[in-house]
Amino acid sequence: MTPDRHGAAARGAAWHSAAAASPKRYGAGARSRVLVAMSGGVDSSVAAALCLREGHDVVGVTLKLWGGPQDQGCCAVSDVDDARRVCQQLGIDHFVFNYAAEFERDVVEPYVDAHRHGLTPNPCIACNRHVKFDMLLDRARRLGFDRLVTGHHVRISTQGGGRRLQRGADSAKDQSYVLYMLSEADLADLWFPVGDYRKDELRMLAAELGLRTAHKPESQDVCFITEAAGRERFLAERIGLHPAELVDAAGQRVGTAPAVELVTVGQRKGLDLGGAPQRRYAVDVDIAARRVTVGGASELAAPGVRLVDHRWAGEPVEGDVLAQTSAHGPAMPAHLDAEGQLRWVEPQRRVAAGQAVVFYTGDEVLGGATAAGHLT
Repeated sequence: MTPDRHGAAARGAAWHSAAAASPKRYGAGARSRVLVAMSGGVDSSVAAALCLREGHDVVGVTLKLWGGPQDQGCCAVSDVDDARRVCQQLGIDHFVFNYAAEFERDVVEPYVDAHRHGLTPNPCIACNRHVKFDMLLDRARRLGFDRLVTGHHVRISTQGGGRRLQRGADSAKDQSYVLYMLSEADLADLWFPVGDYRKDELRMLAAELGLRTAHKPESQDVCFITEAAGRERFLAERIGLHPAELVDAAGQRVGTAPAVELVTVGQRKGLDLGGAPQRRYAVDVDIAARRVTVGGASELAAPGVRLVDHRWAGEPVEGDVLAQTSAHGPAMPAHLDAEGQLRWVEPQRRVAAGQAVVFYTGDEVLGGATAAGHLT
């Protein structure tokens, strides 16, 4: 691969002039070689610029992950081009690493298989775990870089002598939920320069430098699901989709759903309940029987969550925590028992099996696990 080389000295000087007014500094110690994961968005663009401002040797890399049709999400052809041109503006080298085969194996195939078994997967967490902070981080180490840098809205806390993942300063953009799997060893080789900035500050800094991504809209969609075809067609091409009957708590048939594999616990839309006036939700999904049990909001509540595949920031935690069950949902008080199972202080909406549950103390991540059902 041949990097882009475009006047590093001139553009590096331009960044120092444009960003010098900001009082925030996030150096990774002495002058370092850093590899910046460039998604083509404003966050990673400014992350690279902040590394330059700190005087580090910076190289940008964009990941080629999905080889199929794509019209939304990250890592599209236009995103690769945006990342390349931002690197040109900053005067740093830019590479593209092809992890398409690994992405198919570790993200897409598990996503499809999860739906086959009635689970609700989070492909972005799988991508972070297996690709960005496993393969890419390992490659950065092997290539001799001191840090892998990303544009995630998180921080690293070093209070108490260890390293822990901490929420980003912009609570509306915090991404700690999708990075809960990062270990202390991982955090030693990572740097998140944008974590102490609000989104509007990042756009302002990008605009001052004239970066092409300064006003680029965000995309939070699954990159391998096209808007035109949607999730249903994507899965229908890979697994059989089967209609489901909807039943109430007494087992009485009350309606139908077009595909049991597409129903998730907590879902309300897309369920044909024959015009029932009251709101009803999917409270249980039985793939084998092709049956979905529906009920009201009170029937959707559960006292706790059964958990598997725990990942801890340090030693396993037992006791009172705050638990978050979606990327931007609230963290609610709960208790972890000695087996790592979670009970809410007050009953909460059921968590779909396959989703992540992340544990916090204040803004610090203690760890997380995968929901496998609800406790009674």
